Amino acid sequence: MQLFTKIGLVLATVLALAASPSLAAAKPKPVAATVSSRALTAGAVASPDRYGALAAEEILRKGGNAVDAAVATAFALAVTYPEAGNLGGGGFMTLYVDGKPYFLDYRETAPAAATVGMYLDAKGEAVAARSQFGNLAVATPGTVRGMAMAHKRFGKLSWAQVLAPAIRYAREGFLVTPQLIGNLEDAQASFVGVTNFDARFGGLKAGAVFRQPELAATLQRIAKGGDAEFYTGKTADLLVAQMARGGEKGLITKADLAAYKAVWREPIQADWRGFKVITAPPPSSGGIALLQLLMMKQEAAPLFSGVALNSPQYVHLVAEMEKRVFADRAEYLGDPDFWKVPVSNLIDPAYVARRAREIDPAKPSPTPSVKPGLEKPQTTHFSIVDRWGNAVSNTYTLNGWFGSGVVVEGAGFLLNDEMDDFSAKPGAPNMFGVVGGDANAVAPGKRPLSSMTPTILTRDGKVAMVIGTPGGSRIFTSVFQVLANIYDYGLPLDQAQKQRRFHHQLLPENVIFSEPYEPFPAALTKALEARGYRIEMGFVGDIEAIQVIDGAPVPAADPRARGVGKVVP
Repeated sequence: MQLFTKIGLVLATVLALAASPSLAAAKPKPVAATVSSRALTAGAVASPDRYGALAAEEILRKGGNAVDAAVATAFALAVTYPEAGNLGGGGFMTLYVDGKPYFLDYRETAPAAATVGMYLDAKGEAVAARSQFGNLAVATPGTVRGMAMAHKRFGKLSWAQVLAPAIRYAREGFLVTPQLIGNLEDAQASFVGVTNFDARFGGLKAGAVFRQPELAATLQRIAKGGDAEFYTGKTADLLVAQMARGGEKGLITKADLAAYKAVWREPIQADWRGFKVITAPPPSSGGIALLQLLMMKQEAAPLFSGVALNSPQYVHLVAEMEKRVFADRAEYLGDPDFWKVPVSNLIDPAYVARRAREIDPAKPSPTPSVKPGLEKPQTTHFSIVDRWGNAVSNTYTLNGWFGSGVVVEGAGFLLNDEMDDFSAKPGAPNMFGVVGGDANAVAPGKRPLSSMTPTILTRDGKVAMVIGTPGGSRIFTSVFQVLANIYDYGLPLDQAQKQRRFHHQLLPENVIFSEPYEPFPAALTKALEARGYRIEMGFVGDIEAIQVIDGAPVPAADPRARGVGKVVP
């Protein structure tokens, strides 16, 4: 599936949608204790679309905290950002609440009937379409349970209150943007004859009001019955029934849904340039990779001395770092419940320093020589802070645009194609061209490796930055570049967002991916080609970030897409 998006104008008009009286009457939970020394001048949100931002604003103005607003935004995007916002997917949430870091893993899991060779043909070759489109591509969803667990632990408002904006958008409709139509057109051809996608989204036009009564009913059931309704109630029945429709049958059973668990894990933390970086642990590869890149660049500071941002030498040096990070990713990273991941070794300063010394400052290191160093796409992201200084960085996904293309009939939501994030076989690339090994092989109940990197930076116990992006394997390289733009090159957040971004991932050999938003100029392409690189168009990111400066939040949505940043007094 194509990773490109067609950048459209954000429509400024918003429907005036009335709140549901039955939901508005719900009683809020008692207010949790707050830490006044971390208080901000306002709350803020950076969301991938206007409606997600409005949902967060509504909840923050009602006295909800960052977690309430995050849950509301997640459910709202399941309605208005169907290419990646979801009920039928999963993701990661990094939190900073009352001065303490947390991480919630609500990544999808392989069904109990999944097997190692399920995506191989008779010759033992991987068949990409089987893991990307249709019922067999779907892993057991985690989003609804993840949102419920976060809300139960930290939310202030009632569950019904935080779902109210999403229910409104589904029932009354939202204005369809040109960018949504562009993404839909890019994805549609892959689903023809394989899924029921066209029956739901075919004929949708920019500027139309899109109402989704089946999805509204599903959200109302979840608002009333909680996450149990999704995993054991009518919605679960509808999802399982969908697995038997169409061509190839899906694997998810009611037992798979009932057994699904989201997991609280210890976030990865490391010191960098006076900040505490709080980021995603396995089964994300993103947190480890981000820290390796930040630390490796710091270690290789003499090589970067006097090097202009995004100059040929800068692009080359970053590509050399990325090459080594992806070699480690393929070898060592997987679901920590199934595979021992050497986290501390991979971010050990001495190890990162050794990897930095391997950088060839003049030319690309030959790919076969770049080995794992230890001894023997699509997603969406939003960032939120509240006035008490709490923060949520959330990345969740259907994987490819619109996931598997399978819509749950009678429930109105799309299902993921997350099984493609497993390694179909060692060395076989997934839709993002990333290879893996036994650490990320398919197994029942296992979570596929991810690149999602929801990240929070703190200084002296106070939130300084909340950041993340979609983009498959491009996620952590994009987050790294924006952080380097801000803290190494001194750019304001909005300007850091606008700089061109690029990506290298070991394979294809010596290929650097550029982006349509800010293509490489001819001189840069020529200089890199002279060093042995090949330049290909390869991705569009959507960094949604909030920087806190002197206690004031400064949100910035990526200009590449239809995101919105809002300060909420």
